[in-house]
Amino acid sequence: MTKAVTFVIFGATGHLSRTKLIPSLAKVIAREDLSAHAVIGVGSRDRSSEDFMALVKASLSTAQVDTEVSERFLSGSFSYHAVSDERSYDDLASHVERIEAAEALPANRLLYLAVPPSKLDATVVGIAASGLKSGKGWTRLVVEKPFGTDLASAVRSNDIIHATFAEDQVYRIDHFLGKETVRNLLVFRFTNSLFEQTWNRRHIESVEITVAESLGVDGRAAYFDESGTVRDMLQNHLTQILTLIAMEPPAVMDAASIHSEKVKVLSAVRPIPADDVVLGRYGSGSIGGESVAGYLDEPGVSDGSLTPTFVAARMNIDNWRWHGVPFYLRTGKRMSRRTSLVTVRYLRPPICLFHREGDCRGHQNVLTLRLQPDEGFELLIDVKQPGPGAMIGQIPLAVSYDDILESAPDAYETLLADVIWGDQTLFVRSDEVEAAWKLYDPLLDRSDIHTYPAGSNGPESADRLIVTEPGVWTAI
Repeated sequence: MTKAVTFVIFGATGHLSRTKLIPSLAKVIAREDLSAHAVIGVGSRDRSSEDFMALVKASLSTAQVDTEVSERFLSGSFSYHAVSDERSYDDLASHVERIEAAEALPANRLLYLAVPPSKLDATVVGIAASGLKSGKGWTRLVVEKPFGTDLASAVRSNDIIHATFAEDQVYRIDHFLGKETVRNLLVFRFTNSLFEQTWNRRHIESVEITVAESLGVDGRAAYFDESGTVRDMLQNHLTQILTLIAMEPPAVMDAASIHSEKVKVLSAVRPIPADDVVLGRYGSGSIGGESVAGYLDEPGVSDGSLTPTFVAARMNIDNWRWHGVPFYLRTGKRMSRRTSLVTVRYLRPPICLFHREGDCRGHQNVLTLRLQPDEGFELLIDVKQPGPGAMIGQIPLAVSYDDILESAPDAYETLLADVIWGDQTLFVRSDEVEAAWKLYDPLLDRSDIHTYPAGSNGPESADRLIVTEPGVWTAI
């Protein structure tokens, strides 16, 4: 089955579009064998369609997209249209209709909002006032994270969107959910009886989720200084991983059932006490042997900024499966290395049978799910060490997906294909967004920010959150 799609990209000349969206879109169109396509770039500045085409070609070249894939992509229709007020959205709708008529496209419209949160509401209102929402085929709205800047803004944006679009037309995108290893979490949990039967408070002592970045603001200071790590990472990426780790098996494996189970998890999270959260900001330091500036010295960061670049939290889920099991969440910029992992620590056996052979406590079984880089998993188990007696040692049972699986598509490729085919499983429903914001709203105005040196693993004060073994965060 093939489809023809009109892609209307708002914010088409921005960083996200150039570095991620356009290269991924090219690969999806080639892989999904779309029968025809048009790409219409939309922005606030006047540009010619030729300028936009040059930008597209430069994006494909920088991303080193395969020549055959690029040619297939560039064979479609490309144009650009500027919008500045409500009337210009009517002009945009007319422009889209002309392109669709000229290219004999069925008006299946994918409206991608690659715009900052501050422009989301106005863009949706502009779309609502025009004919963009009413193509002869389907119309789907893709919204980038973060969705809202707090609970009130998220509720307002949901209301504005729902005034024009049904929820099944809306795709709130979190690219972390498109990563192959994140998608594999549900398969790992629910198809392996070894883990499915032990995935609860009777066997697990704690769960730790870490998403560490070695980069700083990377040229995005204007955006990041307004958002900070709580909005940029905790409310979406880490919380989505938390829900996939903690959710109950859905009644059926479809989008609605999965979303409902994730909302149940968020509803069961106990309000987070102030003492269970540590905020940080990186100072000067060294990454990979190279000296780097502190956050407050980064170009574009406002003087006296109170924006955190690190957050660690201890969270408790008050339901039957997880009561009493702490979940530790940690994310930050300018940490020692880039990595995303989930560490599941199992309880020790209740009785030691080797007390006559020295220290018999052994070790905890620890399951580590590596989401990036070097995707895979590792399970640490105790074994008898070679030689006389019964001294205990620990060995890893490890698998790297790179060694056994074919290379996976980029997260944006996966998610764009899902939008084309109408699959909302890996996207975020409106009540999920609001449930997450209810948890984190109290953290947004905190000013007690600890400094940590770039190249470290965050402020030392974050270690006090760990009340279970080993008493410190997992080394990254």
